[in-house]
Amino acid sequence: MTPCPGLRGICRADAARFWDLTDPRLAVLVHSVVGGTPAYRRELLREDTPADLADFDSWVIRTVLNPQTPLFREARYLLAAETEIRDPSLYHSVLAAVAEGNNTSGGIASYIGRKSNEVAHPLRVLEDSRLLIKEPDLFRSGRARYRIAEPLVTFYQAIMSRQWARLELGGGSAVWSGARAGFLSQVTGPHFEAICRDYAIAADPAVFGGPPGEVGSGVVSDPANRTQIQIDVAVLAPAEHGRPRKILSLGEVKWDRVMDLRHVERLRRAQDLLAVKGFDTRDAVLACYSGAGFDRELQDGQRPDIRLVGLDQRYAF
Repeated sequence: MTPCPGLRGICRADAARFWDLTDPRLAVLVHSVVGGTPAYRRELLREDTPADLADFDSWVIRTVLNPQTPLFREARYLLAAETEIRDPSLYHSVLAAVAEGNNTSGGIASYIGRKSNEVAHPLRVLEDSRLLIKEPDLFRSGRARYRIAEPLVTFYQAIMSRQWARLELGGGSAVWSGARAGFLSQVTGPHFEAICRDYAIAADPAVFGGPPGEVGSGVVSDPANRTQIQIDVAVLAPAEHGRPRKILSLGEVKWDRVMDLRHVERLRRAQDLLAVKGFDTRDAVLACYSGAGFDRELQDGQRPDIRLVGLDQRYAF
């Protein structure tokens, strides 16, 4: 099995066991806050873990948003420890841009009010420091997206940084009340996509009809409809000289939305468009990954080329 990637962390399934979490939904939520670093539970939180899904909100308030715990300032320490960072405000702004969903170099530059060439150096430094990961777009040459490597840093930038003074005064409960929706969309959603890509990397070859050569994400342009189709989990077979690149699977991910046939139809449209571009898509599996489940019509209408991947398949306890 391919090891799960992460910044000084451990595999997500191992992390779930380490935190004594048997509810896969709770495991995803906790991992999207603290990642897979063992020291956070033992040394920074003194074994405080959420009792169940209903306790998650209270756990966030009493731990990572609580100025009395060491975990409260850990993300700031991680950034301060990087000796190559000479202008902390600029680097914090770059990370905040990514946490807000601006994950291309142009989007990051626009978000922080700089020119694209002015963010090239800080992006390289953050990559070298393993704070940012650059992921190529599998369907558009020369395009790439950035994501923050450490979940706790994402959580800090998306939830804590703008409310820091309020949090230091003990306002964790009020901050979380206003930030919880943003947490699900900006933190958990993208994190869940990364978890699904890890699942695809480690999946048995029989799942997608062969061993993956490359797993990532990409954007497929749809000129006729004047839109773009985001592929969250693209599984490509190993490249073979002189032959079209074979796509094993195209997948869409939804954390908190029940998926239906419309998601499959969008993937099938992307499959047709990629075939026109020269990819071998004949045997591609269309995969729906959901943390909220699938509607009855989608479940009843399954075909051999459609795969539904639920939470129970992402975490093997």
